[in-house]
Amino acid sequence: MTEYAHDKVVPLADSELSKKEQVADMFDNIAHRYDFLNRFLSAGIDIQWRKKAIRQLKDLRPKKILDVATGTGDMAIMAARILQPERIIGIDISDGMLALGRKKVAKAGLKTHIELLNGDSETISFQDESFDAVTVAFGVRNFQQLEKGLSEIKRVLKPGGKLVVLEFSKPKAPGIKQLYNVYMNVVAPGAGRIFSKNRNAYKYLDESIKKFPEGENFTSILDNLGYTNTYCKPLSFGICSLYCGIK
Repeated sequence: MTEYAHDKVVPLADSELSKKEQVADMFDNIAHRYDFLNRFLSAGIDIQWRKKAIRQLKDLRPKKILDVATGTGDMAIMAARILQPERIIGIDISDGMLALGRKKVAKAGLKTHIELLNGDSETISFQDESFDAVTVAFGVRNFQQLEKGLSEIKRVLKPGGKLVVLEFSKPKAPGIKQLYNVYMNVVAPGAGRIFSKNRNAYKYLDESIKKFPEGENFTSILDNLGYTNTYCKPLSFGICSLYCGIK
């Protein structure tokens, strides 16, 4: 498996914990503020990004969906409402995020359709060809080994099944690029410090985005792993990118 620069980006450089362990701890610590910060820092546009991602699956009409790095369950809940599959399983390594997600699923009246479980993207505890579709919203940067996680996802997809990934990217347009840099270097860490008392989380966010293999680099990784019909759609001037591939 190829190692990528972002695989080595961790929340705390001087920690002896693995990236996976550090990420789990980080999200446990910010879980209670995660949804608020998402809406605040993206001005609510992340909701539209998720909807666009889920709509990539409309023609497929998946009956069983796996949501990897499900966090507090936003993607799973939205997919349940838009696509109305029979079952959605969400997995995440942060128990803190999952606890909040389960409350949201219950409040939405979706407990019979959505199940959230502690699970690791690199060792998915489901049989081969178990799911019609897999979604990952802002989670692939947190994989300890990117190719291993994407290979595991392909393993549990049924033939013809589709992977949909949402991930932050770096805008290239003049003006937008400068505004984005100010935002990521000043606004996001400052808001993270004020609201969650965890500046490291937003510093990690910026560093992991900078080193992530975005755009054609990411679709090339999917191609090399055997996904077909891969494509990338930049969203909101390239602040976010939508990636898809078929098994």
